[in-house]
Amino acid sequence: MSAVGSILTNTGALSGLNSLANTTANNNNLETQLSSGLSINSPSDNPAGYITAQGFTSQLNGLTQAVSNANQGVSLLQTAQGAISQQIGIVQQLNSIAVQAANGTQTAAESQSLQTLASHLTSQVSTIAKQTQFNNINLLDGSFQGVQFQVGANEGQTMSLSISNTNANAIGMWHSSAASAVYKGTNGSAKNGQVGSAAITLGAPGAAVGAFTAGAATITGANGASQAVTSTAGESAASLAATVNNLSSQAGVQAQAYTQATFQLTAGTNGQYQFSIQAASSGATTIGSQQKIVASSAAGVVSEINSQSSTSGITASLDKNNNLVLTQSAGENINITGASSGSLQAVNSKGTAIAGALIKTGAASAVIQGQVQLQSSGAFSVTNGAAIGVKGNSSLADLGDINVSNTSGANAAINVVKYSLATLNNQGGSLGAVQQSLTANINNMNTTSQNLTTALGVVQDANIPAVSTKLTQSQIQAQAGVAALKASTQLQQSYTSLLP
Repeated sequence: MSAVGSILTNTGALSGLNSLANTTANNNNLETQLSSGLSINSPSDNPAGYITAQGFTSQLNGLTQAVSNANQGVSLLQTAQGAISQQIGIVQQLNSIAVQAANGTQTAAESQSLQTLASHLTSQVSTIAKQTQFNNINLLDGSFQGVQFQVGANEGQTMSLSISNTNANAIGMWHSSAASAVYKGTNGSAKNGQVGSAAITLGAPGAAVGAFTAGAATITGANGASQAVTSTAGESAASLAATVNNLSSQAGVQAQAYTQATFQLTAGTNGQYQFSIQAASSGATTIGSQQKIVASSAAGVVSEINSQSSTSGITASLDKNNNLVLTQSAGENINITGASSGSLQAVNSKGTAIAGALIKTGAASAVIQGQVQLQSSGAFSVTNGAAIGVKGNSSLADLGDINVSNTSGANAAINVVKYSLATLNNQGGSLGAVQQSLTANINNMNTTSQNLTTALGVVQDANIPAVSTKLTQSQIQAQAGVAALKASTQLQQSYTSLLP
């Protein structure tokens, strides 16, 4: 404390000034909080709180942009789904056309008109695939692969999306090719026969035959899953197809079976054809009763077989060379026995007789096994395909190549259209699942953003009632400080009255 009566040092005034400076700084801080609504306006206000608030702010900004990104992703998916829905509608029309053309009641001109319409519709499918874009990015032409969506505020919070090619020449039925057809002579030797089915085996009917290499084949589908199929000697194609179809939920591969073989007919000395036929599932397991065929012409043979097809399951027709074509549409084996008059000579797909594959009086009978065709909406492969009579790699019968101008082409088109629809439906379903995931992610980010905003407010928002009260108190304190400073100068001024 200064000496009493000093006019040089006014301790009271200095103390008042210091207190007034502190009060003024506090006033300024409180006024800033009221004007900004924030309790932390600079790092100096609360260093730890400032760092926390900046962390929350950064995360909130990232979430805001991530929500925008995800909403753009939803718009992209909706664009793709809308285009695929249009394609599905067109392919449904193609399905109706294929079913109509398969009926066989159209004239040649009408069938050609149906093919022209089908070609126009398949072209529309490809046009949609080529022209569907989002922000100038092609979506359905197969180039949209592994595209990343940043759907979170942090690194690694992403989603990846690929969209398959939906051009007409990229969708359809993936199918297996049959292994080379064989026939086995009475000595058991196997030779390429190309008889149209998996095998024709000469020998006693009902005996075990080896058209399929008995063993296990493994089918690996487009989904990467596998299904194992085991065959036995003499097993019918229908039985194998049923086994494959029972397992189709694993690899997504189904099977169809078909048995067909072509024979040259030669009449016996009495001008007649006499033999018996019967369908069999495998070995001695027969289907229905044996049908004895007695006819004096090739056309008569066909008529006799077809008149009893409801029992045997076997139908017959004559090709352009007047050869007999035997068919078991379900893929069961066909047994031919008892050629007591005339003969049947197996021929290949070119109509050339297969040496040794002759069924005649006193010679061997035959077992004809069918072929299995594997089918899927995606590419697949087969390991040890010989066990089920197919080659290892699948090939695509695409939508763009369907031909409904004839009955056989329309029949094939029905399957191609079916698998094309499955491909488009699966792709649409996949995109729908991704959209659901994005929508759920958006909802989650909005909830997170709301909670973070609340947390940020707790850290940095000013408590307006409390700040207002403090400001009033500080303003009163400032007024008192000014009054005290004024009073502290009056004593020093009175000392001047003592001067001479």
